[in-house]
Amino acid sequence: MNEYRLTDWLPTTKKEIELREWDELDVILFSGDAYIDHPSFGAAVIGRMLEKSGLKVAIVPQPNWRDDLRDFKKLGKPRLFFGVTAGAMDSMINHYTANKRLRSDDAYTPDGKSGMRPDRPSVVYSQVLKKLFPDTPLVLGGIEASLRRVTHYDYWDDCLKPSILVDSQADLLVYGMGENPLTEIVKQLKAGKNISELRDIPQTAYLTEQLLPYFDSETSDIQLSSHEECLKDKMKQAKNFRIVEEQSNMMHASRIIQTFEEKCVVINPPYPPMAEEEIDASFDLPYTRLPHPKYKGKTIPAFEMIKFSVNIHRGCFGGCAFCTISAHQGKFIASRSKKSILEEVKKVAEMPDFKGYLSDLGGPSANMYAMKGKDLSICGKCRRPSCVHPNICKNLNADHSALLDIYRSVDALPGIKKSFIGSGIRYDLMLHQGKDEKLNEVAAEYTKELISKHVSGRLKIAPEHTSDDVLKIMRKPSFGLFHKFKQEFERINRESGLNQQLIPYFISSHPGCSEADMANLAVETKQLSFKLEQVQDFTPSPMTLATEIYYTGYHPYTLEKVYTAHSKDEKLNQRQFFFWYDRSFRPSITKTLTKLKREDLLKALYDNNRPKDK
Repeated sequence: MNEYRLTDWLPTTKKEIELREWDELDVILFSGDAYIDHPSFGAAVIGRMLEKSGLKVAIVPQPNWRDDLRDFKKLGKPRLFFGVTAGAMDSMINHYTANKRLRSDDAYTPDGKSGMRPDRPSVVYSQVLKKLFPDTPLVLGGIEASLRRVTHYDYWDDCLKPSILVDSQADLLVYGMGENPLTEIVKQLKAGKNISELRDIPQTAYLTEQLLPYFDSETSDIQLSSHEECLKDKMKQAKNFRIVEEQSNMMHASRIIQTFEEKCVVINPPYPPMAEEEIDASFDLPYTRLPHPKYKGKTIPAFEMIKFSVNIHRGCFGGCAFCTISAHQGKFIASRSKKSILEEVKKVAEMPDFKGYLSDLGGPSANMYAMKGKDLSICGKCRRPSCVHPNICKNLNADHSALLDIYRSVDALPGIKKSFIGSGIRYDLMLHQGKDEKLNEVAAEYTKELISKHVSGRLKIAPEHTSDDVLKIMRKPSFGLFHKFKQEFERINRESGLNQQLIPYFISSHPGCSEADMANLAVETKQLSFKLEQVQDFTPSPMTLATEIYYTGYHPYTLEKVYTAHSKDEKLNQRQFFFWYDRSFRPSITKTLTKLKREDLLKALYDNNRPKDK
């Protein structure tokens, strides 16, 4: 195990800068998270990447925005730019429950302490820096900024907000994974360009004066309905979303333009998916993989969760209606090389408190590693936000063999007793039967190996609902497929002499879901002998299909009206069905089902009017 020195982390204070004998900083990053020098945390990734390009970089984690702003002033101003990110998680989801109640902890803060970052730090930090250093360029990035790059619905303020570029006053916004755009930004700034001249860098957005001459009707530029038009007409907001989602998931996307008052938001198309050598270069940077020493003696829950895990790819082609992954990472899979993965596993194995068990070998979806289109020219023309819904694309090479090889190679390394898969798996991919019998056999082999060797007693899986109508809106497979997977899970357990549990995830109050749908969910999961524990109420987060339906009332792809529970009572009436077995919920459930005239469901839940539990 390496013995690290303080200078092995990027500096966070003036003292640490002096230890490096630096006279000036090139870039200062402000982050809403504690500083953990690990490839799972965006500020560390960007800091290390900028360091590799020869820049002098510092990180200010969780600056105090309430006092005299000394945290924002202490390192002075950088030569090139300030970088701002809210952190690895959207701050509003981090701070509030689906019922808008303030959470009492923050997993990305030492000892889980709450209140160490403001709501919407992307805006708060940027505004402070612009006030203190108005002439210093500011680049905004991270998931919070990515999801707010155009006009978007804000659930917490219950209103439509313009691009985050308007409120933050940032000079440039980097959306998605930032290595490639930031590399180009630095290259051009080093060459002497002003940040106001950086107008053609892929995967960036900026705010400029009125439309002309930026919009070119002769090119593939797409002009969205303006922010003001969307405020007046929800149908226009719904139509805008479809354009943004489709362009976010295309290999050859268009530039998108949206006006706000007298200004114009310009969003350049994304970079192509990262090549293997590019993503390897990011993961192979000299991370200590540890929190900064300033947190010695404190526990950071988010770090503890990923401490002994290894991320093997980025991107997800599931396109789930409620998920933000594709909006941020895209639907095309960028996979690390086997060599890069094994080298990181070896580093984990050298950690002094590692006991031989990897908590996860995964990604946004555990079993999409190395999967892509068979004919990329077909992918180049595709507008589908999902490669697996409403059916698995015939052009998708859903080959699990590379992933099997990774599992087996990792398990063969010295010091590795077992590797678990903690990321969510797509059972529709595992159970898919295509025309290629060899791939079908590999999928069956993968399923058996996953269940018999890589489950830590409980396998978490996300059917999300039992109603096929709701699942269609969610872009999830039929619940019938979950039944089939459950049978496979139990068969492999029996044959392997194991007694493992299947833990399903479900969502209530999702667009399209009614109280009767939730009652049916309760009945169906009861019949499967589940007492649900991994459940959540739908939380509308920006830039997802489900959120657009929630706000506008229309499905952006069909423009048909869709019912969604909005009021607190409507949401609670749906959520209660998760806990039908709890005596305290029985009177309310009985009242609801009686009102719906669904005595059949009432009888199915409470045989002979007798509660089964508690």
